[in-house]
Amino acid sequence: MKGEEYKPMNIPLTVKDRAIRILFTEGADRRMMEAAIRLHNEQILTPLLYGTTKKLQQLAADYELSLDGIEIIDPELFAHREAMVRRMLKLRRGKTDEQTCRKWLMKDTYFCTMYVELGYADGLLGGSANSTAETLRPIMQLIKTRMPHTIVSSCFLMSRGDEHYIFADCSLNRNPNVDELVEIALQSADTARTFCMEPKVALLSYSTHGSGSGADVDTIHEAAQRLKRMPLDYAVDGELQVDCALSKRVAGLKAADSPVGGTANVLIFPDLNAGNIGYKLVANLGGFEALGPILQGVRLPMNDLSRSATTEEIYKMAIITAMQREALTESEHEGSMYANGLHMGK
Repeated sequence: MKGEEYKPMNIPLTVKDRAIRILFTEGADRRMMEAAIRLHNEQILTPLLYGTTKKLQQLAADYELSLDGIEIIDPELFAHREAMVRRMLKLRRGKTDEQTCRKWLMKDTYFCTMYVELGYADGLLGGSANSTAETLRPIMQLIKTRMPHTIVSSCFLMSRGDEHYIFADCSLNRNPNVDELVEIALQSADTARTFCMEPKVALLSYSTHGSGSGADVDTIHEAAQRLKRMPLDYAVDGELQVDCALSKRVAGLKAADSPVGGTANVLIFPDLNAGNIGYKLVANLGGFEALGPILQGVRLPMNDLSRSATTEEIYKMAIITAMQREALTESEHEGSMYANGLHMGK
């Protein structure tokens, strides 16, 4: 992004239930503390800081911050570690022995993941100090995907003024096949709705409706056709060139019959190279704010920050994690169109 300046977002980042508890896994990080304090003071959600009480209180004093009213999750005082071990053994289904589970729980990332798994928190936010691999490993080993999802994907919320887009997958799936592209598209449309966006999904390529050819184009085309066969209540099209997806003038010339031509707001990239380059170009040259990566398809709301994340970005990502918790609760009550669509489209 262009420097570290704050870019206001007009998209609603709101949490209905301020009792939602989000665990900040690197509580000793000053940015984490500052974001947690702001969330607490603004009564948006209930932040939890992970770390030993003595260390966090000392660091807060050094930072000239007040943790009054902020709950600290001190692993040395946690009384239910045996319950964590039992649950880990059940989740691993014989793949990991008890000794290994206990060893894992000595690591902050595993402890925090299991803290959410046992229901003591509603979601977690990590990665300000730990690497993506360190943050995601316990999530993939223990939490895994929420049915009927079979993969975890990621997206970025790209915003500039009143313009809002979902870009996926920009950080996880390197070279998705047809099935994976379908899931990424469905997950990303669900994420768009979390932000009160009406999804218009475009599967991107260097080809528009057969103008190019090759195995890579065939993959995107087949994924788009599968999506079109599903009983979805939003528009999908592909394969489309990005100018056709975003410009009504270009769409009128290249794909006049496209239901998303010139109006797409959920952009599905063909691979990780394209997705990662795409969101960074738009952020750095287009002045868009990029929030993410937002994890999709995970059984519980958990997100991984960039280690360069600002306090403002951590603040917003915590709100997004809480919004995912609320959206998950609503989908559990209402049932998901995703499951029917995923199976009918094949």
